Amino acid sequence: MTAREACIAFNLTENIGSVSVAKLAAVCGGIVGAWENYPHKIARTGGEVDWEAEIRKAKGCGVQIVTPADEAYPEILKKTPGHPLALYVTGNVDALSTPCIALVGTRRATPYGRDQAFKFAKGLAENGWTVVSGLAEGIDGEAHRGALEGGGPTIGILGSALDCFYPEANRELAREMVRKGGAVVSEFPFGREPDRQTFPQRNHVVAALARGVVAIEAPVKSGTLITAELAGNLGRTVMAVPGRVDSRASAGCLNLLREGARLVRHAEDVLDEMSNLMAFAQKVAQKQQEQKEEEAKLPVPDKSADASSPVPEPRYSLEEALVMRHVEMDGVSIDDLVRRTHLPAAKVNTLCMTLRMKGRVRFFPGNRVALPRAD
Repeated sequence: MTAREACIAFNLTENIGSVSVAKLAAVCGGIVGAWENYPHKIARTGGEVDWEAEIRKAKGCGVQIVTPADEAYPEILKKTPGHPLALYVTGNVDALSTPCIALVGTRRATPYGRDQAFKFAKGLAENGWTVVSGLAEGIDGEAHRGALEGGGPTIGILGSALDCFYPEANRELAREMVRKGGAVVSEFPFGREPDRQTFPQRNHVVAALARGVVAIEAPVKSGTLITAELAGNLGRTVMAVPGRVDSRASAGCLNLLREGARLVRHAEDVLDEMSNLMAFAQKVAQKQQEQKEEEAKLPVPDKSADASSPVPEPRYSLEEALVMRHVEMDGVSIDDLVRRTHLPAAKVNTLCMTLRMKGRVRFFPGNRVALPRAD
């Protein structure tokens, strides 16, 4: 058995996910050892786990199963806690590793919402971004269509298995997406019908695969807000399109904006948000690399040296430590951090981004910062 096959086998097994599998693999010398020592090999559908039959079926259907053991598995997803153990892909697997933006929203979209979804997606595709959405009716479908009109690939993440495609109304749209260089993806084994559990899991993949999430139109009670919250927890940029203040269809987006989501009016606003984020991330990465190179040039300290020897560099700079004193497990707003630290707002934002990239804090929707969860 290979690591890839073990991932597929675990994905077929009930009551276990990638977080638990990783813990088992750590004590069993790898995922193959974890599978060999795992005592509860019961399929989600009942009976024994037949991973070989699953692989044969995928080949027969022209479906690629991509696991974290494969090079084709998107790196941005692999770094996400709770990432899927397998992705069932129809179409261009390489599209999953391109820079992606998620456009999400309600199934019961208004003409305004549909029009905005199409225009945003078209503009993003024309500028080299891959549009990700859930292939649902309403906003999702218009986002995929707009991306196709813009000449870019687009990725649909299903809330069901590929062979239980839902919704049927968008099946032809999915075929067109595949024909034009995109992909249709599911984390669910063959035979899994959509239900209340599968859609939140789908939303997690949508949020994790994207560098940023744009809520186009959504009521207060909507899966869109779940996706936005997941994206914020993962440190992704959360954006929202404003709508009429008396429109129930836009009430969820307006709430996101009140909580600190970035207001975007058109694709150009999204491009500005993402270019600023990417430029900052590149600067931080470059600075970290330069720091590593400088540290490598330093002589190895003599362990026998006396107490007058230089002490190790502190974990935080003074300004970072000042910010960390005020960050709470439940989260604190950037505005509150500015008031408490008496630092300029731009400086606090920069420090928080640096601390996020170091893994010291996590971002919430509403421009809030919190301590990372305990493992």
